[in-house]
Amino acid sequence: MNKLEIARQQINEADREIAKYFEKRMKASQMVAEYKLENMMPIFDPKREAQVIENNKAFIDDPEIRSFYALFQQNVMDVSKMYQRRLVEGMRVAYSGVEGAYAHIAAKLIFPDANHVPYGSFEEAYEAAVNGESDCVVLPIENSTAGEVGGNMDMIYAGPLTINGMYELKITHNLLAKKGTAISEIKTVCSHVQAIQQCYEYIKRNGFATQNVVNTAVAAKMVAESGDRTIAAIASRETAKLYGLEIIAEAINESTINTTRFAVLSRADTASGDNKLFTLGFTVNHEAGALAKVIKIIAKYDFNMHLIKSRPLKDELWRYYFFTEIEGNLNSEAGRKLLEGLKEVCINVRVIGAYGDHTTLEE
Repeated sequence: MNKLEIARQQINEADREIAKYFEKRMKASQMVAEYKLENMMPIFDPKREAQVIENNKAFIDDPEIRSFYALFQQNVMDVSKMYQRRLVEGMRVAYSGVEGAYAHIAAKLIFPDANHVPYGSFEEAYEAAVNGESDCVVLPIENSTAGEVGGNMDMIYAGPLTINGMYELKITHNLLAKKGTAISEIKTVCSHVQAIQQCYEYIKRNGFATQNVVNTAVAAKMVAESGDRTIAAIASRETAKLYGLEIIAEAINESTINTTRFAVLSRADTASGDNKLFTLGFTVNHEAGALAKVIKIIAKYDFNMHLIKSRPLKDELWRYYFFTEIEGNLNSEAGRKLLEGLKEVCINVRVIGAYGDHTTLEE
């Protein structure tokens, strides 16, 4: 047995022991959460944290790694706080927009018993799941009519979160205005840019001007708070109820199969499970046949690609990454060989997520 093999064996033994004590520590954290809830105490106690870290550093004999242990201890405490917050407050699901946005509707259908937390942008919602403010985030990634939500796909490719599930929500857009408004009074419609694209023919037929806003529910709220009867919103039926608006015209999107695909992302890595689908992100050399080699390897191990998309890399001019969803279990022997083969022909390969079949959401 060489030095590397000996080291790996020792790491495996240490990891088994750490896992055992991690579970013991988290059970103690549960008791702490219960006590704090009973006594109305905050989850975060900075003085207590600093004291514990300082005291525990003394357990490390090697001064060279003592500071690294402090970082390790801080990470353990951060995880403990997330767990306690979950126990005290319930699951927190981030989404972009305000109540009534399609992302909010999707989040409620996927996680009906969770706390649904709105953020002002997709980036803020994503970051909330990264830093532990929320347990997960629900993001739209593609619409059957308007295509991909490119910025979200880029964020998913570059960021640390993984996809844990894919969900599809049928989208029905309605024209909403203040009660008593006649369609002849409306001059401008406001909504998210994709909603406007999906209703383009209706907008064109009626000669409406358009105004882009961050999402459909914000558009409805804006119309409700405005004193202007010449402006209307394109949004969901739910937003009409929420903001006291009247539905002037129903189902104005051109396609009757208008569906948006939402991804649920979190810090949890589900790639080790027995999943039916997985998503990879990869880049290849800018040379003839580079992508063909990737497709050949996927076919060699009998995997079926559901889709493949290319997106420009933000920091490299005229270079692209590929985003592909593949049918099969990545945790199988064929899955392991697939990854090994791809690493030989790709500049980099990232497992973005693994999950079961797409789930259709019903309002």
